[in-house]
Amino acid sequence: MRTSCLLAALFAAATCAAQTPDQVVIIVNDNSALSRTIGEYYARKRGVPAAQVCRLRAPLEETVPRFIYDSRIAAPVARFLRSRRLVDKILFLVTTNDVPLRIRGSDGPGGDQAAVDSELALLYQDIISGKPHRTAGFIPNPYFSANERLSHPKYPLYLVTRLAGYTFADVRGLIDRAQHARNLGRVVLDQRGDGEGDDWLFATAVRLPKERVLLETTPRVVYGERDVIGYASWGSNDHARQDRDLHFTWLDGAIATEFVSTNGRTFHEPPQDWHLGNLWKPPSLLWEDSPQSLSADYVRQGVTGVTGNVYEPFLAYTPRPQILFPSYILDGVTLAEACYRSIPALSWQNIVLGDPLCKLESGQ
Repeated sequence: MRTSCLLAALFAAATCAAQTPDQVVIIVNDNSALSRTIGEYYARKRGVPAAQVCRLRAPLEETVPRFIYDSRIAAPVARFLRSRRLVDKILFLVTTNDVPLRIRGSDGPGGDQAAVDSELALLYQDIISGKPHRTAGFIPNPYFSANERLSHPKYPLYLVTRLAGYTFADVRGLIDRAQHARNLGRVVLDQRGDGEGDDWLFATAVRLPKERVLLETTPRVVYGERDVIGYASWGSNDHARQDRDLHFTWLDGAIATEFVSTNGRTFHEPPQDWHLGNLWKPPSLLWEDSPQSLSADYVRQGVTGVTGNVYEPFLAYTPRPQILFPSYILDGVTLAEACYRSIPALSWQNIVLGDPLCKLESGQ
């Protein structure tokens, strides 16, 4: 029964309308040689038209105040889209290393700190409505839990992903692996023994074919798995996890997500002897103000896509693996569509790393 369902799903994926490179705009910070190199490499590899590279002059800082986001990022991107008549045509925005990562502000459920990429996701809505969205608290994601391909104007948002890592070599690997993604391997789901997140991991296992899943329900951390196409866990919030490297063999196209508050906080590379932890003192245990795991480590180790959070998102607004993996593996949608279907909130803390057009092809 499950095998026949999987074959039907793969057939449906093969016949659904493809998203194309001419629906992508790449955002480059011209003040950064790394950003320019990534943008040029991705445009060439994916075939994004040269006229769809938007060039900013933004500060070389990961964290910027709101007025800098408004004036040096959002406004220039909006002008670019309007002037080239791309507002409705474009579905995906791709940011790069050294485009500012997060917006400084107040914290808590009603705060206005946020990921730059999550704010840019609402730029379509802002342009169409002629007014900016509110910035206090989150805005419900209109594409959350959708069961169809993204289209405008039905879904008033852009899907924003980031091509970023510790080095250009890391990002080049992220881009190259997306070209060879195949629907093979298993999804590793690592529970820690408590919390709503464990329920979501169990629900994910139920929704995928049995032979495509490893569900770990004991306190042990899963290391050393081979042929991994998906991974979800508590990351460093599982107190048994201290090693930054899971020592997995990742397949091309593999995606990962964690229930971790600050894993997308930086792309500054930690020293090799830095280890994960759950203690926030002393400062010597922290990297970029946190002891928690880093999404960029997964890029270095071989994933093709990974989610992260630049500030505390609260568990309820982290990606739902029970939506993410079935969308990606069974429905055959792109990496960006699968991730944004799984993210409940925008104008919030979430980022997605990877080529938005990455899509699992038949493993046959």
